[in-house]
Amino acid sequence: MGTLLSYSGLSTKIRAMQSRLMTEKQYQEIAQMESVTQVVAYLKRQPGFAKLWADLDESSLHRGEIEKLLTHTIHQNFAKIYRFANPSQRTFMNLYFKRYEIAVMKDCLRKIFDGSGDGLDLSLFQDFFDKHSKLNLEKLTKSATVEEFVSNLKGTEYYAPLSRIGQEYHPLLFDYGMALDQYYFANIWRMKDKLFKKRDLEEIIKAYGNKFDMLNLQWIYRSKKYYHMAPADIYALLSPVRYKLSTKEITELVEAVDEEEFRRVLDTTAYKKHYPELTPDKLEEYYNFSMRTILETEARKYPHSVIMIYSYFYHKEHEVDRLTTAIECIRYGLAPAETLEYIHRN
Repeated sequence: MGTLLSYSGLSTKIRAMQSRLMTEKQYQEIAQMESVTQVVAYLKRQPGFAKLWADLDESSLHRGEIEKLLTHTIHQNFAKIYRFANPSQRTFMNLYFKRYEIAVMKDCLRKIFDGSGDGLDLSLFQDFFDKHSKLNLEKLTKSATVEEFVSNLKGTEYYAPLSRIGQEYHPLLFDYGMALDQYYFANIWRMKDKLFKKRDLEEIIKAYGNKFDMLNLQWIYRSKKYYHMAPADIYALLSPVRYKLSTKEITELVEAVDEEEFRRVLDTTAYKKHYPELTPDKLEEYYNFSMRTILETEARKYPHSVIMIYSYFYHKEHEVDRLTTAIECIRYGLAPAETLEYIHRN
């Protein structure tokens, strides 16, 4: 009864916000548009954007600003839910928020590795991060070198995992991104038993366990097929989390001598049993499908649990991904059918 009462108000709030997410019909309408300005004007009239974008002048915005504004709608909706949440619900949200910190850090690192010399303007996100983060956005965005960037992380939880990189080899942007992702995944799995109980814990284990397993499958396959990496290097990329994939299965997949052997091992896993049509080349497709299915199904079954919050953020983030993709396609003059095809890949 306590769980029901603690989530009932938040569940109602999130259902209302969920109803304002973009529909398939709206994506079809956007795909027919001929300019980015038309898309922004259209979004300003939709319930999910009307209040947030009411004062925007669509004719004066360039692509980079629009992408940041889209990302910021995630932050704004996160803030709405956070204000409405109780302390136990905020526990999950604080943990989830780290993905936004990591996204910002990756943007900063990408700018450094690109070597353009231009600063990265994240001032739009400043107020949001001031409320939820210990990161100094101003210092991070002005970092000219990786060493300076890492030094500017001192005092945060991200300094230790990043400061260890580069001590024995010359790291790439990919290495820093993987280190951040691995830290984030391991942190969630390590903290779950301390932060969650009963139904919330069960839902966290199911959603994140599936996510980490499916990501590991993708990383192993891509590392072998496209980069021809040695097993030792592949192991270094993997999330340390094990859910339905055993250590033995992981080892056999990493050590597979060719794609056919990889496929044979994959066919013995729980994921192949659950998704009979799963093949190595469909791992990314089934990762997205499995995450969407789990979150939608569990949120319907248990609307008074933490999975409801996770499900909403998942769908909101994918909405932003789809809209960003649509804008890029329209900018390059793709045909409506081709634009829709790209939208549906997200």
